[in-house]
Amino acid sequence: MEAASIRAPAVAGMFYPGEPPVLKNDVMALLDAVPPAPTFGLPKAIVVPHAGYIYSGPIAASAYALLAPYAATIRRVVLLGPSHRVAVRGLAVPHARSFATPLGNVPLDAEAIAAALKLPQVIQHDAAHAQEHSLEVQLPFLQQVLGDFSLVPFSVGFATPDEVAEVLELLWGGPETLIVISSDLSHYHSHADATRRDRHTADDILHLRLLLDHEQACGATPINGLIEVAERRGLKPLLLDLRNSGDTAGDQSRVVGYASFAFMAPDHG
Repeated sequence: MEAASIRAPAVAGMFYPGEPPVLKNDVMALLDAVPPAPTFGLPKAIVVPHAGYIYSGPIAASAYALLAPYAATIRRVVLLGPSHRVAVRGLAVPHARSFATPLGNVPLDAEAIAAALKLPQVIQHDAAHAQEHSLEVQLPFLQQVLGDFSLVPFSVGFATPDEVAEVLELLWGGPETLIVISSDLSHYHSHADATRRDRHTADDILHLRLLLDHEQACGATPINGLIEVAERRGLKPLLLDLRNSGDTAGDQSRVVGYASFAFMAPDHG
């Protein structure tokens, strides 16, 4: 495989450890620290935060820990996160054939990407992926929990909930396909204010109400697309964890909010 066909890690050594043994141990420790939970069944989708692991890793781990019993079932991950650095109209996929992390390469599902590119709102845009952390930070968790899987990554820019929902419906698949939405919640409020704001946002998601803006969640656009599909398909969202950086590793004067959700099929299977 040519080097140009691999999307190299952009935030290894910053958002998460760059050394493979350290990264593996850190991810395992985060997963192992998740308290035992009732067996919910296989989630169809999860919503997870994307800050540095020291801040949001424990919250993300609460969702990824649910996937461990289904590692042999989940073969494809459709991953959507907001484009933080590059303005994009629609949903952007890369030309790359794999994404690299210190734990190895994750192959992209070329057939699924080709199908998505037939939709007018999906474009190929490498710059939207080159430095984007919202997708990259999810990969070591997925690699640790699932082992081998293929990836369909979307860096989401200006799009409507309907446009996102159409992509999700196209790639919905069966139990072999997991949808992952990467999003933090409120940014840079006091701990008390953020706690209030994020509880309101979590309540909106739990009741499948569309989020009003990106002040609630930087990934509001992909979350809203998932909410639309969840409402049509009868998925039930479950709140797994809701905290902020003031609860994990930061000061409490200016925090970022994090939550993890699992969206379960009507039969919880």
